[in-house]
This record gives sequence, structure tokens and C-alpha cells, in this order.
Amino acid sequence: MREILPTLAGWHANGIPFGLATVVAVSRSAPRGPGAAMAVGPDDEVVGSVSGGCVEGAVFELAQEVVATGEPRLETFGYSDEDAFAVGLTCGGEITLLVRPVTAGSDPAFGAVAASVAGAEPVTVATVVDGPAPRGATLAVWPDRAAGSLGAGGLDVAVTADARGELALGASVLRHYGPHGERREDAVTVFLQSFAPPPRMLVFGAIDYAAAVARIGDFLGYRVTVCDARPVFATPKRFPAAVEVVVDWPHRYLSGTDTDERTVICVLTHDPKFDVPLLEEALRRPAAYIGAMGSRRTHEERRARLAGAGLTEAELSRLRSPLGLDLGARTPEEVAVSVAAEIVALRWGGTGAPLATTTGAIHAPAVR
Repeated sequence: MREILPTLAGWHANGIPFGLATVVAVSRSAPRGPGAAMAVGPDDEVVGSVSGGCVEGAVFELAQEVVATGEPRLETFGYSDEDAFAVGLTCGGEITLLVRPVTAGSDPAFGAVAASVAGAEPVTVATVVDGPAPRGATLAVWPDRAAGSLGAGGLDVAVTADARGELALGASVLRHYGPHGERREDAVTVFLQSFAPPPRMLVFGAIDYAAAVARIGDFLGYRVTVCDARPVFATPKRFPAAVEVVVDWPHRYLSGTDTDERTVICVLTHDPKFDVPLLEEALRRPAAYIGAMGSRRTHEERRARLAGAGLTEAELSRLRSPLGLDLGARTPEEVAVSVAAEIVALRWGGTGAPLATTTGAIHAPAVR
């Protein structure tokens, strides 16, 4: 959804109605997670994807239908045993979609939501999926305000509180309520889709490997910052345009920078005078991933220095060093792929093993 919002915001601003299909639930090996979206706009223009191609043809027709009728639809698609070419997910999974018309009248806060996402301002959109409430009704919730309504004051109050909680986690989930927001009832189903600011990737050491890691970090949707104390290396022209470049001592920069449980920290300097004070700071603060480059000998020496500096075994166990998965990588670009693979595997609980050698579901349930 985040990627297609600029196009949708343009349609909305120009008063052009469009059909929006959003994945609200998945099971088994579904190719896209909750929040994935596809829209059909003017001249049958299609943006986004909800299944990687399996059911897009049927969704295209549904989107056209809801725009024509003004009535949202809730549809579930799964695997068809009778005909592998019928509408269904050949991967064996199942997805549930809410397909709704979006107009300036039906969703007046849509433009404000798109502007907030573009400006990295956190916002959650709550949408009625099913039950005795207007299907497709939306409520946009920011940390300090809200806009729209789900049709009942009590429901709005309950959903607003939950939306802010999910926004703090950056989560998109289904929640259930009574008709007036009662907590222990499940008459009304609401999809909460959170648009938290992009997670940060902090890359320390402005070397050629850093340029490759920064490029793949930007590709994966991180807000990337490269930091190095040496101004001759830390120059913006050496890095992609979207990457922030900072000249500062790494540990000093990190000590003044906010991190959270989604932050990725890559230490590529492999120089003790930079590494040790930087990792002392990194290993004592929240982060999803802390990796450091270097040989196995460098790793052992660095670990000993960190232990001598007072870091506990629990803190040291958070360090991924040498960073990256064993892909046999040689070039900076190949090393960047191995680092990205380790970050993705750690995020979703992957093993890093070839899928051909594993069994069970390919897409494991997301761990909140």
C-alpha cells in the first residue's frame, strides 16, 4: 500500500473514484501479507498487487464492480483442486480481501493519510470489514488526532485506542468488537493497517561495502544513514541519493540517535578504535539487528575487547559477527545480499537454508 499511495492520492485529489482491494487476512502459504493492496483507477489502470499474479484478474473485475455499485465486497480466494487454472492461489494458501470504492465523499481523510505516509508521520487506518457496521467505513488515527467514523461513537472510541497501540508496534491486524465497541464481543470485524515511519538502517564505515549495503537497504524500504568520521570517504556522491551521509565519530553519532526494535545497525569499519566504542553503545540499546564485518580473528579480538569493556554475555550474544549468511560472497554487492538475507531471515524467523531442503509452510506466520 505504501508504494502505491502517491498514485492513489493523485486520483483522490482529482476527484477520480477507484476500487481498492486490500488483503485483510491470510492463511498458509499466501504470497502477500495483510495490508498488500491493488487498485483499479481511470482507464482501467492497475497499480499494486495482492497475490503476485494468482487472482489479480478476478480482483480487477471486483474493483470495477464496487466502483460501479458503490458497495464494498469481502472475498476469499484459495487453491482450486478441481482446476489449477481456475481463480485461486496455486501456492495452496488463502487470502481474504476487502474490495471497496474510494471517493472524495466516502473517504475524505484519504488524502491526509497519504500525506502523512509520504511525510513519515505515523498513522493507522481502521476499516470495517464485516458485521453490523457500514462495511468499508474508515477511521484514520494519528497519535494526536483522528478523522472519519466507523458508524458508532463507542466503536470509534474503542478502535481509536487500539489503533494507537498497534501503531506503536507498526502492526496491521484484524480486531473484533461489539456494535458499540464492546471489548469481548466479535460482531464487528475491523482491519487496522498501520503506517509507521520506515525502519532505520545505520551503516558505519563509508567503504565500498557500505555503498552496496546502503543500496540494498534503501531497496528493502529502510531509511538509511551512513556515518564515518573520515570526511574524505563520507561524501554524498559515493552513495545513493536517498541515503543520508553523516561525518561524525560513529559512537558519538549513535549515542545521539534514537533507535527502536526495528532498527538495523551494520558496523563495517573493522577498526578497533571505531568498532569497540560503537558496539559498546549499540549492544546496550534497542535494535533488531547488530552486525559487524571482519575476519573470525577480528571477531574474537573485538569480542574480547568488548567483554573487557564490561559488556555482559547476554549483550554480546546480540552481535552478529561476522555479519551475513554464508553465500560464498566476494564482491561488495554479493556481501550486501548476504547481509540483507541475514536481516530478512532474522526478522521473519527464517532458517537461511535452501527451501528445497526444508518442509512445511514456506511463509511462516508473522511473529508479533
